[in-house]
Amino acid sequence: MGRLPAYWVTPRHLAGDNGTPALAEQVAALLTEAGWTTLTLVRGRREPDEMPEARQVLRSTVLHIAPDALAWAQWVLADEPVLLADLPIAWTVSARADATALPAWTAYFTTGIPPEALTDFLLALDERPDLAHGYAGPQIVLDTLAARGWLRDIDIPDMVSDADLSTSFALAPLPGPGDGIQDGDPYVLGPGADVTGWQVWSEPRIGETYLWAATFSASTPHDLVAAFADSLASPLPVLRHTLPDGSEGRLTLRAAP
Repeated sequence: MGRLPAYWVTPRHLAGDNGTPALAEQVAALLTEAGWTTLTLVRGRREPDEMPEARQVLRSTVLHIAPDALAWAQWVLADEPVLLADLPIAWTVSARADATALPAWTAYFTTGIPPEALTDFLLALDERPDLAHGYAGPQIVLDTLAARGWLRDIDIPDMVSDADLSTSFALAPLPGPGDGIQDGDPYVLGPGADVTGWQVWSEPRIGETYLWAATFSASTPHDLVAAFADSLASPLPVLRHTLPDGSEGRLTLRAAP
């Protein structure tokens, strides 16, 4: 099979993940280069007297752990994935204050998400002296997107979208732990808690299938969300061999040499 043609693609937020293997490989390569440890976790079922090659693997994930063990990223795409906006979650990222603590926050990213935005989020995390706590307010996310030309919703002040209204950031009520969104703040876990966090989604055509989605639990530092937003809204093109379904007519392509 010949090599697939390559294109420089804009806008980044509609460029997709270049195919699910690329989403896994590009992020994993960055973490390996940064010195993170990689572990493969397998959960399966084995019957008595069953040969090893007949073992049924129910779930296989890849865990990347930072050198100080205070942050980790996990490739969780599996045969029976957890869904976000009806899309399978591919990556989760978590951090904690010290080696004895539970995760302070967790971010969730589905398939289809541009790997460049996720890697820039991880680079910003890796550079923070305090991985668990944030000191900037949510305005940093709104200001970052405004600087990229994104527009604030008139009716929903904490919501910002691109000019075509295809991709949005909203500081909005989050699903609870029962829906798989975990956070380290005990007040967040309380019954009836009014919890807000950043939710991001790309819907190239309103009312049709989402291209990708991301959710940041309530305690995720806003400056990290801003780093993700800045990368996602960047006008710089990204290299793609595979173009996403649903973005037809919305992308600008330039053949790569």
